[in-house]
Amino acid sequence: MSKKLNHNAQFTEISDLIASAKLRAVQAVNTTLVELYWHVGAIISQKIEAAEWGDGVVKQLADYLAQTQPGLRGFTSRNLFRMRQFYETYRNHELVTPLVTQLPWTHHLAILSQSKRPEEREFYLQLAIKERWGKRELERQIKGALFERAVLNPPKLSPAVKHTHEEALSVFKDSYLVEFLNLPQAHAESDLHRGLLFKLKDFLIELGRDFCFVGSEFPIQVGGRDFALDLLFFHRGLNCLVAIELKVGRFEPEYLGKLSFYLEALDRDVKKEHEKPAIGVLLCASKDVEVVEYALSRTLTPALIAEYQTKLPDKKILQAKLHEFYLQNAKEEGEEGVCEGL
Repeated sequence: MSKKLNHNAQFTEISDLIASAKLRAVQAVNTTLVELYWHVGAIISQKIEAAEWGDGVVKQLADYLAQTQPGLRGFTSRNLFRMRQFYETYRNHELVTPLVTQLPWTHHLAILSQSKRPEEREFYLQLAIKERWGKRELERQIKGALFERAVLNPPKLSPAVKHTHEEALSVFKDSYLVEFLNLPQAHAESDLHRGLLFKLKDFLIELGRDFCFVGSEFPIQVGGRDFALDLLFFHRGLNCLVAIELKVGRFEPEYLGKLSFYLEALDRDVKKEHEKPAIGVLLCASKDVEVVEYALSRTLTPALIAEYQTKLPDKKILQAKLHEFYLQNAKEEGEEGVCEGL
């Protein structure tokens, strides 16, 4: 029996090699397929723009391919027009064009069909690559209006975080969606805590790829007294511990004092020499923006205040607010231009 177990342990290496090769093969197929769609879209676009083809020719092309390439899938007239749209959407974007082959075609279809602005498409394209989202998670983030929330409400960081972790702004969010917990409107902190642990995989995806779970109710001992930190993570990119304290009510300024105490204990007793100072996150049900600004402006605590949302936000409302935001910015830029001209 022990001999069989030893063999199994040795066989694992070969099994892992096969799995890795399969993954590379799938990625290679995806890359080749997206490149093919890009080139087909380019030909169609150029022919139509040069008035060599009309839209009706695309239908003829689809019929021709069906006859000459038996069993060929994905080249219907509808998909051929999508390939044209794909090429025309990204062809003039020097920074984005090299990235398109890094995502499967299904991801591109989701982004093209649900994103209205060039910067929104680039936002989801880059994040999907960085976070390695599957199609389901990408669609969840689009449905949850992540782009609108990121533009309208950037994360609220204390000066200490910005000083010790310059890249933190691109890591954290102002609000986190936890609709997957199915929490009722009236819930206790224990319900939230227990739900996040039960759905830890989903929560880690929502936090971001580089977050690693360390512990729940992480024990901290100071001066002979025992304390428990709600959730402790480590962020590989920031190279630091991330403490998360949960609050089912609105943010109150006094919460920062306790969080500061926990971070000091982590830095003195838990942090390793090669790691940077810990960051604290107060995850609250709600917060007043002005209160948060006042509380964070002079604190020495490397912390941020974020909300958790138990339901997906109304995307249409956020899109309307974003439209107003862009209009206001355009107006202000126009006024500045006039002043400079004078």
